[in-house]
Amino acid sequence: MTDQREVVVTDIRMPFWSMVRFLVKLAIASIPAFVILWLVSMLLLLLFGVTSFAWIPFTFHWGTGSVGPGIGA
Repeated sequence: MTDQREVVVTDIRMPFWSMVRFLVKLAIASIPAFVILWLVSMLLLLLFGVTSFAWIPFTFHWGTGSVGPGIGA
């Protein structure tokens, strides 16, 4: 028997200072989550940044416009 019931919340009664405490705790708890997301994004940027250098020839000479195996080529 899978009786499904729908519930609609129409009002939440919570004292003001209790809500303030809850929101402060929520803000403090979001700091480690932000740090983890920042570390993951930096890791991805590092990974894609390093792999994107494979497309850039390392012997490109600014000003001459030449791309070759070495400086004298």
